[in-house]
Amino acid sequence: MELNTFQMLQELIRQNEFELLLPEDKEQNQLQDIRLVYQMNDTVESFLVFRDAIWTGTYKKDYQGKIKASYDRDGVRYVLGVRQGDSVITLFYRTLEQQVQLYNYGDIAHFWVPGYENLRQLEFRIAVLWDKFTYLGENYCTEGERRLVHLADVPALNFCSYCAAPEEYMVPHEMPRASFLKGLDVMEDMARQAKDGTLVRLIRLYRRFPQPVLTKYLAHVLHQSRHFGFVKILTETIKKETAVYPHRSFGKRADHKLARRIKKAEEKCRKLEAAGYYAEVLREEPFTIAEDHTDLKVYVMASRPGFRNQKVKIYEINDHS
Repeated sequence: MELNTFQMLQELIRQNEFELLLPEDKEQNQLQDIRLVYQMNDTVESFLVFRDAIWTGTYKKDYQGKIKASYDRDGVRYVLGVRQGDSVITLFYRTLEQQVQLYNYGDIAHFWVPGYENLRQLEFRIAVLWDKFTYLGENYCTEGERRLVHLADVPALNFCSYCAAPEEYMVPHEMPRASFLKGLDVMEDMARQAKDGTLVRLIRLYRRFPQPVLTKYLAHVLHQSRHFGFVKILTETIKKETAVYPHRSFGKRADHKLARRIKKAEEKCRKLEAAGYYAEVLREEPFTIAEDHTDLKVYVMASRPGFRNQKVKIYEINDHS
């Protein structure tokens, strides 16, 4: 069920989340649009926008404690009061609207955890898709994404086995059996496309006996060379689904610098592909609106079957590469 903006606001308050983006060029008593972060990840930048708003009181940007909220109406305006410890900020606004911008995340990467990087990047992309699907709903996903999102509920492929981020950043979620089975449908379909009969049979066994020992075994064999085709097809499928969304823009100068690095990365890919690698151009980038300390980086991730396990190499591309 899609939430309305007031329900979304209440949901944030219940989760103790309240990240306002106050315009730096306007005073408290000036009419302005004020954004409240709703969801920010590599798939989406989403806000609740207080239209024609003024605010009073004090907002603590780095406050980490419990927050309390009160809701009221003052004539034609709505009133929201938020208490952060001993401080209170009050917003008077005309309407509360949602603002959403979706982005291509098929070539986004974060190399935070070493080892099995190609599988960790798959886990990462599936995880951020799950976030978008959960918080914004299926209307913000393609038909293909609505199938792929069930992979987030397959422990052999998700954060249980190939977490892409340090443990302190991981937010485990419940994994309903119905979604788990749909995720296995997707995996089996990819395995058939890869003509990987061994993996098809293992997935069917896992479907009948979803025990921890089989989770661990299936996760283990996914990085073996004989299943490289499956990993490649799943990667390409995700890339195809996300290609309908635009990339972020960071201004003319930054976009030019990024394009220059991507061109170098594509040249690197051609050389690696000639040597038998499957090579991807990947990027790590900040958000466009909210404050973010992530740098704009470009990588090449090259993988291929080894004697037993898949081999993965990461190259960072910069102006001196």
